Amino acid sequence: MQTSNNDLKKELKERHILMIALGGVIGTGLFLSTGYTIGEAGPGGAILAYLIGGFVMYLTMLCLGELAVALPHVGSYQTYAAKFISPGAGYVVGWMSWLNWSVTVGLELLTVSILMKRWFPEVNPWIWCVVFAVLLFAINALSSKSFAEVEFWFAGIKVITVIAFIILGGAAIFGLLQMEGGAPAPMFSNFTEHGGLFPNGILAIIVTMIGVNFAFQGTELVGIAAGESKNPEKTIPKAIHHTVWRILIFFVLSVFVLSALFPWKEAGLMESPFVTVFDRIGIPYAADIMNFVIITAVLSVANSGLYATSRVLWSMSRQGMISGRFGKLNKRGVPINALIASMVVGCLCLLCGFFAEDTVYVWLLSIAGFGAVFVWASIALSNYMGRKQFIRNGGKVEDLKFRTPLYPFVPLAALGANVLVMISLAFIPDQRMALYCGIPFLIGCALFYRFYAKARMTFNEVELNIEPEKDLAERKKA
Repeated sequence: MQTSNNDLKKELKERHILMIALGGVIGTGLFLSTGYTIGEAGPGGAILAYLIGGFVMYLTMLCLGELAVALPHVGSYQTYAAKFISPGAGYVVGWMSWLNWSVTVGLELLTVSILMKRWFPEVNPWIWCVVFAVLLFAINALSSKSFAEVEFWFAGIKVITVIAFIILGGAAIFGLLQMEGGAPAPMFSNFTEHGGLFPNGILAIIVTMIGVNFAFQGTELVGIAAGESKNPEKTIPKAIHHTVWRILIFFVLSVFVLSALFPWKEAGLMESPFVTVFDRIGIPYAADIMNFVIITAVLSVANSGLYATSRVLWSMSRQGMISGRFGKLNKRGVPINALIASMVVGCLCLLCGFFAEDTVYVWLLSIAGFGAVFVWASIALSNYMGRKQFIRNGGKVEDLKFRTPLYPFVPLAALGANVLVMISLAFIPDQRMALYCGIPFLIGCALFYRFYAKARMTFNEVELNIEPEKDLAERKKA
């Protein structure tokens, strides 16, 4: 590795890693979009969609676990793609991931400004965008530990809210809590009436699977955080297993509670089903409480997105893929130039949200959505090819401290599932924009690499080998 002055600090603890993964996933996809999923697929269809999406997430994270424990690196899936697939693949994955999270930062800032209107209707939304953009930048610029601490508390608020929702909602289902108006306990009537479990058929499940898959995006941040973890061999496997199961339980139980409490058509019309449940149970100021929780959820995702984009740029710089300026660290070990660039692009995407919502911003969102699934597919392929390369170079599978189970079935299944998600976009009219924008951007990145970037790159071989400093020293002695 390069000298310590050029390396990121190992400041993230186990609790940080766990909450970073949870915080990157539990957001508006859970608090706002679950009602839409139920309304489209029905109660049984929505539950099945989240179970399938969670299974794909689990397969993908198992693949990432082996890579992150064997080669903990802040570039994560971008670096693994460069090392195990090809440098060109790493280049494309890096830009797809960076744009995905940069657009997300802009989107979340825009969402926060809209949510703040509830309390401050006279304040111009631009003011909130600027305030929270400066706040998030300051948190990330201070240190990786400050980012992780803020994310820990943001995620904690969301987790407590979800648990409270499941407990109180479950009590209302069985009549232990009285809903407003003295309505009788619904029990499981909404699963059998109004068309049953699958009122709109299997095709409706396939349509909602796209949104469900996107809702689970963010768990891959575990891989990026591994590069700044104090003990990745211990924390990453625990974070992956605990995070996946907790996320799956939170999502599935939340959808189950919502499906039981309301007819599926009614659930689909709710702006935020969480607000409706808390309100009908009689929680004082339910709407205000949930508005606060959703704001913290949105800021949490933006915080994680800014962290992810800056680390991806830093990693690409260290590999010689982009200017070395993005590899510069400040005194606190933060890639400050990469952070500034990511914040600037996030704000430019924010401008598109205000002035070109129906054109440019929709294109960016489509590329981001396509890029999220593309990154997951790259993780699975990197694991498949990485294990083969490891064995070919004389390595023994028993020496891997974390192994993807049922290799090669798991990485191939994860790769196939994510590719199917991308292909399915072509058969859903509302989702085709993701292909129309995502594929040209992907091809553009590949062509730019082939005819321009490749000739200008001088790869840092030590960085691509991503070997710990002490391991390099032992090799030199040998």
